[in-house]
Amino acid sequence: MAEKVNVLLVGGGGREHAIAMKLRESRRLGDLWITHPENAGLAKLAKAVDVPVGIREIYRLEQFCDKNKVGLVVIGPEDPLCEGYSDKLKAPGRLVFGPSMEAAKLEGDKAWSKQLMRSASIPTGDARIFTDIRAAKDYLSSRESPPALDSRSKGLVAKSRESHAEAPPVIKAAGLAKGKGVIVPNTFKEAHEALERMLVKKEFGDAGRRVVIEERLEGTEVSVLAIVDGGNILVLPACRDHKRLQDGDKGPNTGGMGAYCPAENIDEETLRHVEREILVPTIDALRRDGIEYKGVLYAGLMLTPAGPKVLEFNCRFGDPECQPLMARLKSDLIDLLCGACEGTLDRVDVEWDTRAASCVVMAARGYPDAPKKGTPILGIDEAEKMKDVFVTISGAKKDREGATVTNGGRVLGVTGLGATVQDASSKAYEAIKKISFEGAQYRTDIGVAGK
Repeated sequence: MAEKVNVLLVGGGGREHAIAMKLRESRRLGDLWITHPENAGLAKLAKAVDVPVGIREIYRLEQFCDKNKVGLVVIGPEDPLCEGYSDKLKAPGRLVFGPSMEAAKLEGDKAWSKQLMRSASIPTGDARIFTDIRAAKDYLSSRESPPALDSRSKGLVAKSRESHAEAPPVIKAAGLAKGKGVIVPNTFKEAHEALERMLVKKEFGDAGRRVVIEERLEGTEVSVLAIVDGGNILVLPACRDHKRLQDGDKGPNTGGMGAYCPAENIDEETLRHVEREILVPTIDALRRDGIEYKGVLYAGLMLTPAGPKVLEFNCRFGDPECQPLMARLKSDLIDLLCGACEGTLDRVDVEWDTRAASCVVMAARGYPDAPKKGTPILGIDEAEKMKDVFVTISGAKKDREGATVTNGGRVLGVTGLGATVQDASSKAYEAIKKISFEGAQYRTDIGVAGK
């Protein structure tokens, strides 16, 4: 029988709840500890650490791991990875799943990531990086105004102006902004306003001290996640994420309003192309810089007429992509995570449910700008009783009376399994009808045919 492993799970969102549910199924799990017991879902599955968990007192968490013989630390969110938790918590006899602080710059510093991609000839959109508002605006204005042509080319000038007006570039905060630092403006006026918000008004804090003005790519998006052990790469089933708040991909960008797996817009041949031309060169480029990558490598891609191009890299499981992935994973998660940490990923057998999975996020009133907290939530237990339905908690806690109330922007993720993506989505929406809280927001087109 495989040796039991005590596990510490860092993070408190829906992604971590999904991971905890899958860890609970492992034959190898000993004690499961969590850093965020305020999450009502996590609190039911694990014991809370009894020490501070902030980076300034990380030694307290190290001591906790030593005392409780934690053999595996799983770091869920990007913030602790970019702050160096992986480096600090790794020790003889203790594995840490999640890339080092240097490797996590792939997500934590979009400007650095762009430069790495450029140096390794990884396909991505053209981009410029700015810290000065005047220089950024001058560059943006140069993109708006087409080059001068003589009077015989008036028609071409008009056509060029029209094409520029239809496709202003994307404005990105270079640092971590909780999934909300990417602005896709409809007009150049909105693009200029985005620069003001980041570089002048400081609405994105330190994340917006540098901005990336990036070519707008056309096509359909897909999320390709892989687990990496420093050398071997295990490509996971592709997912489709939906960032916009409202149906039809309208409204502001959010941390994610739903995802399904497998994605229907990418085939096996294209996935192999992504591995060969994007994932492998990225790991090789990091290695050339003396950086070993172990953990999840998440490539957000645009499938353009010229082939897949990288929109962004993330250094962890996506949220909500993690929910449908965990719902489909049939293998032991501890085996998989330990294999990545130990460099033995090629020896791990991975099996997936042949069915599709679809996760729909229920968000609080006012999300993403000013989500309302403390609103009672009803019906979670009834939804969880449904076959092939999994409810993960992102932003909900127990109040003093023991009632479950909203405690964040994205409140719940409701995941269904089905023969097709549409069947899985139907199951999720059927479960959502059993859940209610005032002001609940959710999209009605996640994984729905024709949308």
